[in-house]
Amino acid sequence: MNSNIQENEHEHFLLYKPYGYLSQFVNNGQKQSSKKLLGELYKFPEGTMSIGRLDEKSEGLLLLTTDGKLSNRINSGAIEKEYYAQVDGEITPEAIIEMANGVKIGFDGKKYNTKTCKVVKLDTVPKFPERSKKIRDDRHGPTSWVSITLKEGKFRQVRKMTSAVGFPTLRLVRVRVGNIKLDTLNVGEVKQVDPTSIKYFYNLSSNSI
Repeated sequence: MNSNIQENEHEHFLLYKPYGYLSQFVNNGQKQSSKKLLGELYKFPEGTMSIGRLDEKSEGLLLLTTDGKLSNRINSGAIEKEYYAQVDGEITPEAIIEMANGVKIGFDGKKYNTKTCKVVKLDTVPKFPERSKKIRDDRHGPTSWVSITLKEGKFRQVRKMTSAVGFPTLRLVRVRVGNIKLDTLNVGEVKQVDPTSIKYFYNLSSNSI
């Protein structure tokens, strides 16, 4: 199939998902009238879906598309997703190594060993906009920031990983998916992107998925 034809038939978006929003467009029949949905942020075309999800308390880069095949490619486990996590306490080198090597977390009622990943302590505090719900201040003890880059994405995985090594996550922001970065996108801002910006995902060989 000509991938260029497939690309041009669809629309793609980048969103800085704010804290407190669900990564979905409908409430799935549940009584969630107070919940904030993505459709409140922008008039997306019919058939738009989020590629992967960020939980309600997480923020940052969310890709959206009308192309289900593109969504499947990015969720295949071949694409890196990078998160910046502010954790409770001054994280130790031992905790970083432990997360990088894989830790045991709860998932779907069972124990799951996370795959090896990249974990780096950030030397400087990233400059994100102030969150709508304030983070506790340093009077309650120090905090630190780590970069965690995964190719998998179990439910609330990053939060569970930092808790497993004794440093619960206070704030979580996704900053990169593959070659797409959050950069200067503002909270709640939606940017429509042309297919050339996401050609990387379409050009992935079947052997890499």
